[in-house]
Amino acid sequence: MSRIQCFSVLSLAVAVLTATPVHAQQGRPYIGFAYPAGGQQGATFQIRLGGQGMDGVNEILVSGKGVTAKLIEYHWPMSPQDSRLLNEQMAALRRLRSRSPEVTNLMAKISYRLQNWVQQPHCRSISSLAYVEVTIAPDAPPGERELRLINSRGISNPLPFHVGQVPEHTRKPMKTAARQVLGKEQLALRNRPSEEAEVRINLPCTMNGQIASREVNSYRFAARKGQRLVITMLARQLIPYIADAAPGWFQPVLALYDAEGNEVAYEDDYRFKPDPVILFEVPKDGDYVLAVQDSIYRGREDFVYRVTIGELPFVTSIFPLGGRDGEPSSVKMKGWNLKGASLTTPAQGTGEGIHQVVAHRDQLLSNPMPFALDTLMEAFDKESNNSPARAQAVTLPVIINGRIDKADDWDVFQFNGKAGETVVVEVYARRLDSPLDSVVKLTDAKGKLIAFNDDCEDLATGLNTHHADSYFMAKLPADGVYYVHIGDTARHGGEEYGYRLRISAPRPDFALRVVPSSATAYRTAPPQKTKSKSSKGSSGGFRGGSATVSVYAIRKDGFTGPIKLGLKDSPKGFSSQTTTLRDGQDVVRFSFSADWSAPKKPVPLSIEGRATVGDKKIANKAMPAEDKMQAFLWRHLVPAKEFAVQSPTPSSQPTYKRVAPTLPSSTPSVASSSNEKSKFTKGQVAGRLRQLRRIYDDGLFTDEFYLAKVAECETGQ
Repeated sequence: MSRIQCFSVLSLAVAVLTATPVHAQQGRPYIGFAYPAGGQQGATFQIRLGGQGMDGVNEILVSGKGVTAKLIEYHWPMSPQDSRLLNEQMAALRRLRSRSPEVTNLMAKISYRLQNWVQQPHCRSISSLAYVEVTIAPDAPPGERELRLINSRGISNPLPFHVGQVPEHTRKPMKTAARQVLGKEQLALRNRPSEEAEVRINLPCTMNGQIASREVNSYRFAARKGQRLVITMLARQLIPYIADAAPGWFQPVLALYDAEGNEVAYEDDYRFKPDPVILFEVPKDGDYVLAVQDSIYRGREDFVYRVTIGELPFVTSIFPLGGRDGEPSSVKMKGWNLKGASLTTPAQGTGEGIHQVVAHRDQLLSNPMPFALDTLMEAFDKESNNSPARAQAVTLPVIINGRIDKADDWDVFQFNGKAGETVVVEVYARRLDSPLDSVVKLTDAKGKLIAFNDDCEDLATGLNTHHADSYFMAKLPADGVYYVHIGDTARHGGEEYGYRLRISAPRPDFALRVVPSSATAYRTAPPQKTKSKSSKGSSGGFRGGSATVSVYAIRKDGFTGPIKLGLKDSPKGFSSQTTTLRDGQDVVRFSFSADWSAPKKPVPLSIEGRATVGDKKIANKAMPAEDKMQAFLWRHLVPAKEFAVQSPTPSSQPTYKRVAPTLPSSTPSVASSSNEKSKFTKGQVAGRLRQLRRIYDDGLFTDEFYLAKVAECETGQ
């Protein structure tokens, strides 16, 4: 039985420019990529965000401490009409006999937009560009953050953004990739200058790049004999899934060459993870070249990567993979460049769940490793226990920390059971970064197979394409001795093949996911205070706006009971009514409201689920997540760091950066001119006026040119 169940024209111009509610336009902003996707502590630099619906951004959120960001410029995707208008404006500026610095700057700005314009982008959903300045404090904690954009329509999806510790090199951002036409692919390829193909760097260093179609990025560096270099890559961890690219993601490849051009190392993954890692001991002094590419030579602007090279601490395995909550943990680690390093484990009382541990060496942090905490008794496997005759006796309930430490090894554990008892056998290995692909089985004293499992789907693990951990619940047929066997499906083994094996009675429970990971609850102005008896001089009858999200229940160990949902410790101004996930129900719509007293700034909200199992009460917080589709079929609930909510005031007035000039009152309009019929409908004129206003507001038109074009609309030319 599976433990998880899934689930006049001028007046028209004024109306168009002032009456369209901002929040009535398209949905929340979307970020498809960030380049570069990180930076060094203490640095200030510019990044480019590709996405859609990013106009009107008024705030940028970066999770954690020490990182701030502000919008510098926004480039909406231009149409051919926009291009023609900019060319007309440029021609008018060239005809000027004298040019002020402002005119020169405007010409440069228009030229940049025209040079970077692509009429048919490879992917329109990332063709809008936001230019953002990021400042990272010198003491900002290193590691992964989440970056989001906020406008009046909502809070964007979160995108990973990394704080690094070593110097960084960033290649020039690539132009928006053009759509490739069959037989004319060459016209869409990026023509990088030869001097940019290979870059010389000094170690340690983090390199930021974007891979274009058919492109290879190369980095040359000097290394000394005996150096133990760690080369790590972030690519799929930055953008796990690209919905409209085949096969659906950037598949990075790393190859290392010596000064003579001989390949000395190659990786296209790291164990079961798609981002490669090279662990390389330098055989001799000299230059080496690292090459980065996509495995099948695809590419476009969202094929973003970060590669770090240096004698940096890197943990390959830890043991045990977890411990008992509230008790000190003694953990051993293996890896590279760990001499003098110490491992920081979760503080006592951190709570059940999977946490991150890192090694510290000379103020440098290693790669994070998952570490599980539980409340059950802990034990360790004792070799040799590879057969029922040598089985290790255990008392239930228990979590056993063990290893499949050699090829074709089995660990066998013996326990006494009663007829009718239900036993749960669950493995945590792959979910804790162990390469073990577990298989478990339950047999009785005569060797009869009672239960068996290889892989079990766990929706709580996010975007996972191989659920390699095992799980089953089984009812014991009789009193007696039983054996739990655990091994590796491919008969592999080694010191890093650790596991945590739970053998216990069912522990009914649930996990919650709230989708999407952000929401907007609009609020309206509070009512005016009156002296009427009905109002009693207060705003007690005021009702704010509401937002609705989906909450998914991931039920565990056969739990099917109702779950009551509500806000937990919410800021002032937010409220909700109790919503219940009925018996066996896996998803429900949950609504909450914001009144006028709600914070003006975005805040994190917490949704809590409560249930009763027997005489035990369970309360779990809902983890925010994004609903991602893979290969047009499989859906994943990818966790985010926080559930971000804003409560702006609805406005029918769009916000403009420039005050537009108006036509003189003597300007003739279609309504006051001759009986000649205009060549354009009112809708076409309205669209043209919106187009002109947007380009003007972006600082690409002079006042004179803008007024001339508006006048053309007025006269129907």
